[in-house]
Amino acid sequence: MKLTLAEPKYLKESITIISEIVTEATIKITSDGLEMIAMDPANVAMVIFRLLSTSFTDFETEKEVTKITINLNNLKQVLRRIKSKDVISLELEENKLKITLQSSTKRTFYLPLIELEEKEQRVPELKFNITVTSPSTTIIDAIDDVDIVGESVTFSASENLFTISSKGDLTKVNVDIPTDNLTKVVCNEEEAKAKYSIEYLKKMMQGAKLSDMVQIKFSKDYPLKMEYIVQNKVELAFILAPRVDND
Repeated sequence: MKLTLAEPKYLKESITIISEIVTEATIKITSDGLEMIAMDPANVAMVIFRLLSTSFTDFETEKEVTKITINLNNLKQVLRRIKSKDVISLELEENKLKITLQSSTKRTFYLPLIELEEKEQRVPELKFNITVTSPSTTIIDAIDDVDIVGESVTFSASENLFTISSKGDLTKVNVDIPTDNLTKVVCNEEEAKAKYSIEYLKKMMQGAKLSDMVQIKFSKDYPLKMEYIVQNKVELAFILAPRVDND
């Protein structure tokens, strides 16, 4: 196996984002590219990551499917060493992931593969009534606004309007995002409202480093899906369980 990336940004940024949610994960390598489906330790969030083979300048695989399990924090530390002109190559060598960074110098890192005793994760089949497509920065600003009030955020939608809100003991904030040339809201539910953890959302919103646009899907008191796509390059998506009020 030898995989070469002339544009390592998509791998570097994706792993940096994912490692904030998942510490160890299995990467599946097929002729289509790299794929990772992993749950966070608390079983609150799922990460779905695909780096398409079309992103690579060289993509050689001997097997139909190769699986490697690795500590993502270790991988993140190596990827942080990437410089602007580096070309990165990934190979398997003696039960280790060999990572070569090459430009004016050639640097080689070896990361141990690990055994992860858990069943293979599958993406759940979910049907959403609300789909919001918006600039990533718009959603980041809204999450930052509501973050000063509470630990959870409520998403609600009606035709042509997406609202992000939060409330504390005495304080409340609403951010209304109407449809325009960039923001689109498709609503197939009259009272679409669900609550989610701000802590997780802020980690997921880092996907803005990959794409200027984000797609958010949810339904009433239902899991949320947040997705960033760069055509023919990378797909990064998250599924987040809703928060349920105890009162």
